[in-house]
Amino acid sequence: MRTGKHRLLLAVVLLGHSALAASAMATHHAAAGESAKLQAWRAAAVASLLERADADSLATAAAFMFAAPAPALQSEGLLIAGRAAAISPNDAAVGWLRLRLCAMAAACDFRSVATDMRWLDAENAAAWLPNLAAAYREHDAIEVDRVLMDMAQSKRLDVYWNRIVVFMFESLRTAEKFLPGAMRMTDAARLALVEGTAGPEVLPPFTALMDACRDAATGTERRESCLKVAKLMQRSDAIPAQMAGLAIERHALRSDSREARALAERRHVLEWRSATAAKFDAPLLPWLRNSRARWRLARMRSLGSDEDVTIAILREQGMPLEPPKEKR
Repeated sequence: MRTGKHRLLLAVVLLGHSALAASAMATHHAAAGESAKLQAWRAAAVASLLERADADSLATAAAFMFAAPAPALQSEGLLIAGRAAAISPNDAAVGWLRLRLCAMAAACDFRSVATDMRWLDAENAAAWLPNLAAAYREHDAIEVDRVLMDMAQSKRLDVYWNRIVVFMFESLRTAEKFLPGAMRMTDAARLALVEGTAGPEVLPPFTALMDACRDAATGTERRESCLKVAKLMQRSDAIPAQMAGLAIERHALRSDSREARALAERRHVLEWRSATAAKFDAPLLPWLRNSRARWRLARMRSLGSDEDVTIAILREQGMPLEPPKEKR
């Protein structure tokens, strides 16, 4: 999985000792203070982005508004994403972000937005994912089969990960120039925040697709469509999509077959590359973190996929691209 997404599990044990209770309360207040700081920063950054009013700035503002817990801000974020798409109607990355926000919203006509996305990038199967999820949720097998057939006729399945992270980072960096100095972030902190925000918004859930394909019987059109879509996903610009594509195809094969073993090895390589690159992507020395973030962003600007950036990191560090052979 991308890279970009990290989960923190906090376990709080309540003990009767008063000193420990006081310490826990102090920690709670510190966390609340950090949350208030983030909310203040978000409000100031969004205001600055909206003043700039170019498509990238508006799309970035929409992403951060949608990440806020307030429903009113999320609704406004959807409108701002629509403005960004109207300003730059040929930008597939902006269109994709708009579709993802709409698909995540409780009340948004995602079918209309998905149609816009398919006109914008007709060769990208990802634009069909919200329609597939809705059909599967409604147990409409005929519509599921139809959507899968349309997806199978596409040429790729991409989510524009590199492009979106780069334009969000650059838009924020420009907008922050107009904020008080105390509110400005370092490049490393800004990149981490952008990836943390973009992760759940840019990367779609593949659950409905994987479940629909798991239900596909041998010899059916659905199974054939699923295998074609799985191949597209394995060449995606985002590693999580590649992983999902490998899982879909492998499920359709006998576990002891040569093809299944090859898919398992490919997954192992992807996982190893991602984990190994991540070690070099987060330097321990604080004064190296900003330069490292800028180096990574430069690769994201010039390279087409998440995996390409991972490979670039490994090569720059003189690391092999294949995991070491397991000793028997």
